[in-house]
Amino acid sequence: MDFFFSVLQSVGVLVCAPLLAGIIKKIKARLQSRRGPKILQSYFDIAKLLQKDSVISPTVSWIFKGAPYIYFAGALAASSLMPLFSFSGRGFGDIFTLLYLLALGRFFLVLASLDAGSAFGGMGGAREMFIAVLVEPAVLLSVCTIAFKAHSSNLGALASSAANSPFSLAYIFAAIAFFIVLIAETGRIPVDNPDTHLELTMIHEGMVLEYSGRRLALILWAAAIKQMIMILLFVILFIPWNIVGAASVIGLIGKILLVSIGIAFAETSTNKMRLFKVPNFLAVSCLLSLLALVAQ
Repeated sequence: MDFFFSVLQSVGVLVCAPLLAGIIKKIKARLQSRRGPKILQSYFDIAKLLQKDSVISPTVSWIFKGAPYIYFAGALAASSLMPLFSFSGRGFGDIFTLLYLLALGRFFLVLASLDAGSAFGGMGGAREMFIAVLVEPAVLLSVCTIAFKAHSSNLGALASSAANSPFSLAYIFAAIAFFIVLIAETGRIPVDNPDTHLELTMIHEGMVLEYSGRRLALILWAAAIKQMIMILLFVILFIPWNIVGAASVIGLIGKILLVSIGIAFAETSTNKMRLFKVPNFLAVSCLLSLLALVAQ
């Protein structure tokens, strides 16, 4: 049954991830008094790209060709580890396994940006690794707040501990710290701008400039899956629920929408941060996580 639930939630995340990306774009547009794209626009973009062939430079190696598939497979495998249907603490992966499956995809995508030999790709890859070095300690520290209380790094045990623990000052500090990491990890303002194509500001977009067709579709799809995984982790660990039955699904959807509104509001109310100020921004997350550990 655990294997069945893992496959089921992977399919669910695979199907719903572009929808969530469209919802966030629509909420952000409404907050900015714009009409915005259709909620289903991400599906249309991915479907259109899947029907096109990829244009590949003859100088690239297998890394450039295989990186989109590794990025997509890593995100999909990570989605199967989340305990969405059970808090038994069994049959689910480790939190470190999930995080480093996502990191594996990022690593190969950065290698691909360097392999293409593009100036913008190398710039985007260097910036991505600069941010990744800062993000990973912050996310591990915030998760350790829950792991310390659960005495385990198993995702099922973490979810069970979060669901049975009352809100406290340490919990609030860890939630704020993880939300900062969520913004940085998904490439949102103020760390990155997912809608920009300007040379001096783009990070993720710079890495994928050389991609087209089916490979670009896989990258966009994997990025949407990664975004949904981070939002689900925030919901599971920091906005837990004890509802059973069909009401738990409705509650999960409501909390995902609540976090989506928070992300859109954060993007609308802030400006793109200069790159050398990003360490200070992420240092706040590390500091809050340390305070959360001390407060326990």
